[in-house]
Amino acid sequence: MSQATPSRDALGILQKDSQRLVDYFKQILSRYADAPARLMESIEYSLMAGGKRLRPALVLECCRACGGDGQSQTSALASAAAMELIHTFSLVHDDLPAMDNDDLRRGRPTNHKVFGDAMAILAGDAMTTMAFQILATDAAAHVVGALVQELASASGPEGMIGGQVLDMEGENVSLSLEQLQRLHRMKTGALLKASCRMGALAAGATAAQLAAVSDYGRHLGLAFQIVDDVLDVTSTPQQMGKATGKDAAKGKNTYPVLMGLDPSRREAAVQLQAGIQSLASFGASADGLRALARFVVEREN
Repeated sequence: MSQATPSRDALGILQKDSQRLVDYFKQILSRYADAPARLMESIEYSLMAGGKRLRPALVLECCRACGGDGQSQTSALASAAAMELIHTFSLVHDDLPAMDNDDLRRGRPTNHKVFGDAMAILAGDAMTTMAFQILATDAAAHVVGALVQELASASGPEGMIGGQVLDMEGENVSLSLEQLQRLHRMKTGALLKASCRMGALAAGATAAQLAAVSDYGRHLGLAFQIVDDVLDVTSTPQQMGKATGKDAAKGKNTYPVLMGLDPSRREAAVQLQAGIQSLASFGASADGLRALARFVVEREN
């Protein structure tokens, strides 16, 4: 198995890709000079709050792994920004009193605590439309349709939003492991897998390359959620930058509840190895993706 070199370690990749994305977001936000100032302030508050920015990094790294050139990288950057906008909108809405009712996100007050519920809702709505506008205006014309389809499918009724509904309906109801996996494939896994696929689509990947990164993204999504569930039990709010222990308090189904902590950790490791194995055909070009996969399982927040 190929090992990531120091220059390709996960934190270095995340920091490099995050800075590139932040520079791009500054350019994007400047396009909305006629929008209400308070709305843009609310959007910027959450969009520029930091975080791991794992999903955009997956877009960019999958594009690189699939041999994306200059034009492909432009489409991948637009895809990375669109993905982060959708992810950020979901966090802003998840934190609302009608949903998870959280006061802390990424180590500071949630959007609705600063700007009020109504503005937080509208900021999330606006970020959704901005995501698709960026794809339509900045990605290469020949891949726009595929990218829009991928993002819409992953974030819609059969993806993230549908998964959130299943999560809400599953509170205080005992789910089977199969039901829990379906929930998380939609709620968390769909956007992670789509991030990989959008990077590959931007690069004009072959069918074999697209299938490989899709498999990688599927295993990574499950590993990510298992680790998230474990950290909700074992970490502190200071480590996570958000409330912990809330899953048990709300009667949510989690991997530790169904499997126990140690079996959950072992299953995350199994999913990690399966994801890395999916990248075998790429050779060294996928070292960045291998490093990100290890980071997902080994992270502490």
